[in-house]
Amino acid sequence: MLDREMEQQSAALRAMNDAVLAIAAEATIEPMLRQLVQAARELVDARYAAIGVPDGEGAFAQFITSGMSDELIAAMGPLPRTHGLLGAMLTSPVPYRTVDVRRDPRFRGWWPAAHPQMRSFLGVPIVAGSGIVGALYLTDKIGAEEFDDADQQLIEMLAVHAAIAIEKTRLYERSRELSIVEERNRLARELHDSVTQKLFGITLTAEAAATVIERDTPEARAQLQRVQQLAREAMDELRSLIFELRPPAVDTEGLATALRKHVDVLQRVHGHAVELRLDEDAAPHGEGDAEVLRIAQEALQNALRHAEAEHVDVRLHADNGRLRLAVTDDGIGFDPADPALRARRLGLTSMEERARALGGSLTIESRPGEGTTVALEVPR
Repeated sequence: MLDREMEQQSAALRAMNDAVLAIAAEATIEPMLRQLVQAARELVDARYAAIGVPDGEGAFAQFITSGMSDELIAAMGPLPRTHGLLGAMLTSPVPYRTVDVRRDPRFRGWWPAAHPQMRSFLGVPIVAGSGIVGALYLTDKIGAEEFDDADQQLIEMLAVHAAIAIEKTRLYERSRELSIVEERNRLARELHDSVTQKLFGITLTAEAAATVIERDTPEARAQLQRVQQLAREAMDELRSLIFELRPPAVDTEGLATALRKHVDVLQRVHGHAVELRLDEDAAPHGEGDAEVLRIAQEALQNALRHAEAEHVDVRLHADNGRLRLAVTDDGIGFDPADPALRARRLGLTSMEERARALGGSLTIESRPGEGTTVALEVPR
């Protein structure tokens, strides 16, 4: 009997370990919550499970179930609100379990006609440093009338990891939002600094041509040619910025194609030599390719606009289950550890955060006067 209990405990701990690893791998909130609720249901042999994250206004920002078909979920209609027994798990850090949930006085309110009947119940709040951030709900223990102490302990352990995971993904999503704001500000600066100035130059040159067109035809012709040149440059600049706002569809075209198109646009706009070496066969579609492209774009942007580089070398290849990207330039270089520089060029931090979110690593090698190499390595 003792050996059997130890085997069951070992199996439960292995399952818990697998669940925690799967949860930790998710970088955004909804996939992470789906991993959580599925793991909770399997850990304690529950027929149904749900995880709820409140929105602070009487409803759930997310309420994700496990064990129910899509058709059943659709038939039940809108999500429940944070009332009754569901809400009770969000007001107290104390878990609750019962053999028949329908006998609890708090069992009231939301219960659609299509909802399956449920009896045994285990509810465990998810408590983080900021307070209760959600709750796990388990119903209908398979093979027993009710959930026991061991089941509750497992879900309480999972809830601790859930709290950390929810806080982590929220911080990551906030960081992504800040990166988006930063990118928009950068594009606004680019529009002001390059395109606006060229358009202003076009206006002045056209006015100059108008003043001399009657008395100095050759000069007017030269001015108009200058207008054409500035207009082409402005169009190229706008094309580059639009490309950055709406990059190629990585999911359909692949990372290698998207990167090649981006390099082609940059070469036309900036006129610098950008050498691209792609190992396309070794780099098939993979999760996170859009983030890899963003890192490549940021590294190229730094090389061409800030480093004053004349030549940039881009290398993308994969081997042994790892994707490697390297962007090397012969520009003025800088000190990557300089905190003042990082404060001004947040793109460096953004690239590192994107790399960590992909489960990879980013190294920046540079010295003043010696160029820069940005190297990314991520699992495929």
